[in-house]
Amino acid sequence: MFGIVRPCSHRLGEGLKTQWMAHLCGLCLALRGDHGQFARVVTNYDGLLISVLTEAQVERTTAWRRTAGPCPLRGMRTASVAQGEGARLAAAVSLVLASAKVRDHVADKDGLLARRPVALAARRVAASWGRAGARTGSDVGFDTAVLVDAVDRQVGIEALAGPGTPLLTVTEPTETATAAAFAHTAVLAGRPGNAEPLAEAGRLFGRLAHLLDAVEDRETDAASGAWNPLTATGTPLVEARRLADDALHGIRLALREVEFTDGKLAHLLLAHELGRSVDRAFGTSGCGHQDHEDGPRGAFGPPQHGGPYNPQSPQSPNDGQNPYAGGGNPFGGAPSFPPSGPGRRGFWAGCAAAIGLCCTCKVCCADEFEGPWSRRRREGCLGNCDCDCSCCEACEICECCEWCSCCDCGL
Repeated sequence: MFGIVRPCSHRLGEGLKTQWMAHLCGLCLALRGDHGQFARVVTNYDGLLISVLTEAQVERTTAWRRTAGPCPLRGMRTASVAQGEGARLAAAVSLVLASAKVRDHVADKDGLLARRPVALAARRVAASWGRAGARTGSDVGFDTAVLVDAVDRQVGIEALAGPGTPLLTVTEPTETATAAAFAHTAVLAGRPGNAEPLAEAGRLFGRLAHLLDAVEDRETDAASGAWNPLTATGTPLVEARRLADDALHGIRLALREVEFTDGKLAHLLLAHELGRSVDRAFGTSGCGHQDHEDGPRGAFGPPQHGGPYNPQSPQSPNDGQNPYAGGGNPFGGAPSFPPSGPGRRGFWAGCAAAIGLCCTCKVCCADEFEGPWSRRRREGCLGNCDCDCSCCEACEICECCEWCSCCDCGL
């Protein structure tokens, strides 16, 4: 999985998380349905934005959803997934751009691709994906030639770029490709008036994607000697951040001009999560909702600095020490465990349950699963997040923006 828009499930809320997963699974299944199982490896977080934007512009009907069968990546559960032209356009764009990415890695001789047999196989896969993406794009009225042309021009531009070359010259092909893909969602939705602002949003999203990819790969590219646009053009990080912030602001302004039927998810991903992606890439604070005077603010107001439940408070009876930290026994001795009983599985039954959990990927991918021995509810590995979600629990979408001014969204 790759992409710059990787929202935390805590910030999405249950309703928008279900929608987001519907588009992610819809993209994956559209790739499988049109191009076979192996094509599913190009499923990516940014590609589903095409499906999200298409559906956000149309009247919601049952034709835009279908029930998919159990999947290991959903903890062997069924789900309602997106279908239709939006998902197929997302699949076409993902295939063509993944094909370009593979060819780029082959040209750079990255890792195993430096070996000729592996490189030859990769070229064949890339060519197959390119043709498949062109076929699907044609089926939904989208000419993928604009994507292929952008990729070809990118190679030439990178070969000529050097110190002093404007960074936006390097990002232009990516901008052109994403602008065309975003604009075509208006065509699929039957809203031609949205094509222009969506093209602008897509152009700036392409710029942002290119910039953030360059920032995140800067150190590894320097270590491996790979080409990096920031290093090649001599662009400092301060200038890259300025361009990223300008692009983010431009996307928010462009979205104001788009007529959505239900644009909550599209707005959250493109106006809010993109901002967090910028912060993540540049190593700044992760949560965009900041109180201007008191620092980070939670859903119920700023944190209190006193009281018996604050470990740093002088009133704390434990002087900042949690007697239960680490799962230990507060009365000394070895850590205590719950006694075995009828609710717990035996050793062999627990082993069998553990094997089942691993084989169905529930340990990694399910939101919750039952512990194989204790039978307690546990979170899946991917259910955890490394962000501070305290300020987002009460604002499923933008209710808090009126007081925090995190973006000029007007919602």
